[in-house]
Amino acid sequence: MYDIADIQNIPPFSLERKQKEQFLSEILGDLTRHHYRRCSEYRRIMDAWPFNPYTISSYYDIPYLPVRLFKEFDLRSIGLPEVIKQMTSSGTTGQKVSKIFLDKETATNQTKLLTKIVSDFIGNKRIPMIILDTKAVLKDRNLFSARGAGILGFSIFGSDKIYALDEEMRIDFKSLEAFLNNHMGEPILLFGFTFMVWQHFYKAILKSGRKLDLSNGILIHGGGWKKLADEMVDNNTFKNMLKSLCGLSRIYNYYGMVEQTGTICMECKSGNLHTSIFSDVIIRDTKDFSVAPMGSEGLIEVVSVLPKSYPGHVLLTEDLGKILGQDNCPCGRKGKYFSISGRIKNAEIRGCSDAYAARF
Repeated sequence: MYDIADIQNIPPFSLERKQKEQFLSEILGDLTRHHYRRCSEYRRIMDAWPFNPYTISSYYDIPYLPVRLFKEFDLRSIGLPEVIKQMTSSGTTGQKVSKIFLDKETATNQTKLLTKIVSDFIGNKRIPMIILDTKAVLKDRNLFSARGAGILGFSIFGSDKIYALDEEMRIDFKSLEAFLNNHMGEPILLFGFTFMVWQHFYKAILKSGRKLDLSNGILIHGGGWKKLADEMVDNNTFKNMLKSLCGLSRIYNYYGMVEQTGTICMECKSGNLHTSIFSDVIIRDTKDFSVAPMGSEGLIEVVSVLPKSYPGHVLLTEDLGKILGQDNCPCGRKGKYFSISGRIKNAEIRGCSDAYAARF
């Protein structure tokens, strides 16, 4: 098996197509054989295709697992004594949630690679941080929702940290304004889930009539757009309104999921979502699940080098999207860049932002 220490020092957006395909095929082949040996449920699924994990030439050929399987089965490649953390996906009341089992190695590696990816966008230095949520969401450090995991994961980029919202999801203006005064002139990182940023931060500031200067801010947000799409708010509108209200101009959306925590796809200044060398997306035709040509919409398959404690390295999502290009984004980053169109019809709400908005 590979060691993350052997690959974590490679710049995350540095490999061109052939290099990256060779790199991922080797690592994902190792992971497939690892899970085949250690997870009996995964082995039965692979045998049913049928598929021989010992003759993998390309990661494109590795059978994918539908993400919904993690709602139905406890899939893990470690013994229960090795589990140090269990994460669950977001969901509305009554929905089953995915259960992801982490050992110490996988949890540590998630943090390492998340740091590598995000640092390429915001720099390596920790900076003051405003978390656009309530700290009440972090109740049990051993049993995390996707929302809590997202907050905890991104918190590593903050030096001095503050939660902007109280337990009733209202802005604590007094504490927030004191924080901004203390860090006047410094870059400030803001993190939150898309709907919550819009509903409990943007709308609340607008309604209050207060002026907050966040022109030095960097906002990272994610978790789904369904509710905002219903309000006719797209990505550009979201950015423009926040910039107009409080001067925020560096705003990055990201795409990720609890089943592959750590290998998120960040949005660049050109508005494209990027895969790093640690992950990739493949677009599958919705009719026959073949690989769709570049520019065609289909189901998004996601692959990641991180899942070692559970067989989540090759997954078929319920999201629709398309590859926009590869190795030639104006931002200069190598690798595929893509866009998200939405979710397939009748799919369950699952993103942190969308699940919260449904309850809201």
